[in-house]
Amino acid sequence: MASEPPPQGRSLQVTQQVSQESAKEVRRLDRVIIRFAGDSGDGMQLTGDRFTSETASFGNDLSTLPNFPAEIRAPAGTLPGVSSFQLHFADHDILTPGDAPNVLVAMNPAALKANVGDLPRGAEIIVNTDEFTKRAMAKVGYDTSPLEDGSLDGYRVHPVPLTTLTVEALKDFDLGRKEAGRSKNMFALGLLSWMYNRPVEGTERFLRSKFAKKPEIAEANVTAFRAGWNFGETTEDFAVSYEVAPAAKAFPAGTYRNVSGNLALSYGLVAASQQADLPLFLGSYPITPASDILHELSKHKNFGVRTFQAEDEIAGIGAALGAAFGGSLAVTTTSGPGVALKSETIGLAVSLELPLLIVDIQRGGPSTGLPTKTEQADLLQAMYGRNGEAPVPIVAPATPGDCFDAALEATRIALTYRTPVFLLSDGYLANGSEPWRVPEIDELPDLRVQFTTSPNHVLEDGSEVFWPYKRDPETLARPWAVPGTPGLEHRIGGIEKQDGTGNISYDPANHEHMVRTRQAKVDGVTVPDLTVDDPDGEAKVLVIGWGSTYGPITAGVRRVRREGLHVAQAHLRHLNPFPANLGEVLRSYDKVIVPEMNLGQLATLLRARYLVDAQPHTQVNGMPFKAEQLANVLKEAIEHG
Repeated sequence: MASEPPPQGRSLQVTQQVSQESAKEVRRLDRVIIRFAGDSGDGMQLTGDRFTSETASFGNDLSTLPNFPAEIRAPAGTLPGVSSFQLHFADHDILTPGDAPNVLVAMNPAALKANVGDLPRGAEIIVNTDEFTKRAMAKVGYDTSPLEDGSLDGYRVHPVPLTTLTVEALKDFDLGRKEAGRSKNMFALGLLSWMYNRPVEGTERFLRSKFAKKPEIAEANVTAFRAGWNFGETTEDFAVSYEVAPAAKAFPAGTYRNVSGNLALSYGLVAASQQADLPLFLGSYPITPASDILHELSKHKNFGVRTFQAEDEIAGIGAALGAAFGGSLAVTTTSGPGVALKSETIGLAVSLELPLLIVDIQRGGPSTGLPTKTEQADLLQAMYGRNGEAPVPIVAPATPGDCFDAALEATRIALTYRTPVFLLSDGYLANGSEPWRVPEIDELPDLRVQFTTSPNHVLEDGSEVFWPYKRDPETLARPWAVPGTPGLEHRIGGIEKQDGTGNISYDPANHEHMVRTRQAKVDGVTVPDLTVDDPDGEAKVLVIGWGSTYGPITAGVRRVRREGLHVAQAHLRHLNPFPANLGEVLRSYDKVIVPEMNLGQLATLLRARYLVDAQPHTQVNGMPFKAEQLANVLKEAIEHG
């Protein structure tokens, strides 16, 4: 019988590493999934970020899943207050943060209880024993200590008094026990960095930079980090360390950096403004999980970026639409609740036919819902969530790095067709990260537009005038005239316009003409045909997704194909308009499966538009799909087709 692979991945090679203190075994693995978990004040996100940065610099492929408490500050030591950070890194191409952690670092009883159910048997658990007091355990429902009652016998448990060891390492610093204990996350980071042979120089530089104004705190954190490394090197409890080689074959040649979805989207907006030769204006109101875009863009005034933090969502988009009228590349960022507030102004932008990017970083709803959890439930809101017939193109990125390209594509559509455009990301993409190849400047599209500077229509009497709604015959886009251009004064406002002149019109025939013209403009947006991945052409089942489901779907498809089964895959970037060949693609397969983090919104659109039996597979638990889950769904569809 074939042996099971080690819980941290397949062991590729075993060598011996000899130090002055002891001989330590080093095992080579092809991949590892680590989850750091603790109270929201324990610095788990910082710890995960630093481990991720060093892993990226080492050259591994990686994918991350930060998971924050939904409350701003849940009570310490409680299950709602647990914060975690999962990192999957490998020596080959990977697509998801991993289904189940191989290693859990639990800083307290709440972190252990909230996460132990996700671990496979044989996984390693590193536990901060200092926090396992009777009171802390009782707070989360432990009657007896899980470290002593045998409930963890199926795992390899490493009890480590992280707080005590950190305080002891910092005894020469003028810090109290509580203040010194705050560095225990750096001790844990040092230990894990030793276990997986991660670089350390970058973390030490980061700590000295982060705490540059408090050099003693900086050195205390560096000391704790080194102490964790040395503990792993010298303690007998950790007899094995692991190596995961760089993913040299996973990446095309180029310059890479680790990037989150929100950071990539921010860079994409800056690049779009440069390629369009337009100033970038962001009118926004802070909202999770979109706020990081506002924070990032505020750093780039040197690129002509202006950020305006408005008093509310309505003011934010109002200012952005005014900036579009004034000739800027206008953006507003928000999440689902903010889209609801912005809906009237989005309709105004449809009527005015001005370019405007509405960036919706989706989260769990309805209402305030789950601010820190992910969901894909705003698709129908983006498609139809306005009064009247107000069509808006929709673009959705597939991965954190793809957020950069999606921003450029949304800008192309907005500027070319003079229309607001929705860019639908979500919390999983926004906060997750992956290696991203920094593009060369000559790879970026030319997005420059021509403002109208002279009259564009001749009246019957021969006089030349400016008609603000005289359209380009190919794109149906109206001219873009910057206010203050002599002779090009024109009316704006939400009341229906007369075709051509832009005068107010209540004529029924004109209204019908304008409604149908605006719809035709969106329907006529040029988007690439849908590409189908069907290697041998024998598949009867097609799985189709959109947005952040790309990684789990693709990972699930790979698993199914490794078992010798046939399945085709397609992924939609453009959700309005759909690719011209989408109907033909859907009708080419006996069965169509649509995984979504909602209750079947894309499936509803596909069934209505193309009259195909698109079968939704949905979840709305605030977390992304797992690859194994989707693989099982696809295998069942294939075997019972």
